[in-house]
Amino acid sequence: MPRRLAAAVAWLALASPALAVPAYTLIRTTPLGLPDRWDYVVFDAPTQRVYVAHGDSLAVLDARSGDLVGAVAGIAGGTHGTGISPTTGQGFTDDGKNGVAIAFDLKTLKIAKQIPADKDADAIVADAASGHIFVIEGDPGAITVIDPKTDSVAATIKAGEPMEYAVSDDQGVLYVAGVEKSDLLKIDTRTNAVVARWPAPDCARPHGLAMDKVGRRLFMGCVNSVTMVMDADSGRVVAKLPIGRGSDAIAYDPTRKMVFSPNGVDGTLTIFQQTSPDAYRVLETIPTAVSGRTMAVDPASGRLYIVAAETDPNPNPGGRAHIRPGTARVMIFDPATR
Repeated sequence: MPRRLAAAVAWLALASPALAVPAYTLIRTTPLGLPDRWDYVVFDAPTQRVYVAHGDSLAVLDARSGDLVGAVAGIAGGTHGTGISPTTGQGFTDDGKNGVAIAFDLKTLKIAKQIPADKDADAIVADAASGHIFVIEGDPGAITVIDPKTDSVAATIKAGEPMEYAVSDDQGVLYVAGVEKSDLLKIDTRTNAVVARWPAPDCARPHGLAMDKVGRRLFMGCVNSVTMVMDADSGRVVAKLPIGRGSDAIAYDPTRKMVFSPNGVDGTLTIFQQTSPDAYRVLETIPTAVSGRTMAVDPASGRLYIVAAETDPNPNPGGRAHIRPGTARVMIFDPATR
């Protein structure tokens, strides 16, 4: 490299910390292999585990080492979500095709019971206020409420519209992204009633949802490459954040005040710094991998977990990239020390 060019590169590195020290660094990947299907990623602090819906099983990783430690296996119709009930020592996942919720033992990972739900069982959320598990059933527009103390259905909520992900504020409210009507549903977890529907007209087909439980802000990812920031008490839209294409999850780190969008079509991760509940700036966009659309974050360490696979371009313009068989993996990123 010519001396002048080398000097210029060195100066740029010093002048631009974001270029010299990326906000997050890929530290390892954990192979998942076949099948080539996956969905939501859930981090659970008490067990220090990461649960990855992976085709006909729920893969379980040690959050600290990144090692694959087991799986909840034999779920023929395919898994999607994960909910944890610490008081009963159980986890819950689903068989989306067959419309079944599945209770499993957190220690042995053995299936304890199959609980009737509805077809297209998808996201699963545990609510601390009620102690219940909420299974979001997308196409039927319903939510099956499970009491983990009895492993039985406590209620069925008819939302009246297809839904995607959900999040609980653990104070008695469940929020759900309404994918068809571009709105946000507010549900009282004690009465199991829909108490509000807040429109987000600039949000096309919302999918991912996360929450700042202290600042009372919700982050809803939309397929038109925007994340809506909404007031959790009024439904007011307070900000619109530009993200990449193909996001299927949004994550929030309450320790570092950061919002994340994994963009599966672009193969990037958009990172926002929250400077106040209503103010955000793009911190960095880092490369991940095409197909990496779901993720989870460990708020204590700041570690990120993104599932992706190796891909080949689709010869048809606008078509989804082709997954290389058996290459699904968990990409683990650690925050930089600044």
